[in-house]
Amino acid sequence: MEIAEKDLALFFSTVKQVSSYDFTEYSEKSLKRRLERILTENNIDFKTLIFKIKNDSLFLKKTVKDITVNTTELFRDPEIWQEIRLKVLSKVKNKSEINIWHAGCSTGQEVYSLAIMLNELGILEKSNIYASDLNPDVLKTAKKGEYRYRFNLSYLSNFDKALKENKYNYTEKSDIDYNKYFTIKPQKDKIIIHDFLRNKPFYSEKDLTKQDNFPANKFDVILCRNVLIYFNLHLQNKVIDSFYNNLKEDGFLILGKHESLLGYTENKFNKKGKFYQKI
Repeated sequence: MEIAEKDLALFFSTVKQVSSYDFTEYSEKSLKRRLERILTENNIDFKTLIFKIKNDSLFLKKTVKDITVNTTELFRDPEIWQEIRLKVLSKVKNKSEINIWHAGCSTGQEVYSLAIMLNELGILEKSNIYASDLNPDVLKTAKKGEYRYRFNLSYLSNFDKALKENKYNYTEKSDIDYNKYFTIKPQKDKIIIHDFLRNKPFYSEKDLTKQDNFPANKFDVILCRNVLIYFNLHLQNKVIDSFYNNLKEDGFLILGKHESLLGYTENKFNKKGKFYQKI
């Protein structure tokens, strides 16, 4: 079923009426696509969707989770992870303490990717890792640190490209054993993150669209990958403003592969390759 403009307006007002969630500044294209999928998966029409949102709190929570869930994987887009290792972490590694925030961390593979990289650079111990998401279910998965293996076979090739190769010096190769960081159980279709990584991040439930819900800390690095694409331009810039205020001087902002700063927030950062540095 196709979602019309008037349907979307009714969805916005209904959700605001019965909860603290506000999707009015989310990308309409993305939101329509996800709502259409919810209708199909639940075999209901739009009128029933609105009725269930109003009268069934569990269904409302599930709908919010279905709208906000994002996909991720270990070392997703490994070329970006090479830049993080060689161009970002090299600039902060000499600090006495490093604060990092994964905003919209989803199921946690990104969090563990960076923790592995920090450990390889010998700076994991002095790093404080914060990770947040709006969806409590994905946070539970992140804390558990256990993922399907066969579904994510690209993990290992991503790992090799991000950690074992140097695109600026192709003769430089590192030999890192996977078993150093996770246990692979092919027969059980599991990849299990080791406890010393799993116990490092501090996870919390946060809504990036609410400015009073941001951490009080100042960060050296903020990663918010593949989240802003679900917001309209006004909301994107509002969130970027908050990131700017939460970054330390010369702090780094890392977005998704297909995301970029638009509008007035461009003037608050210097773009350096695949990342941004606070001016």
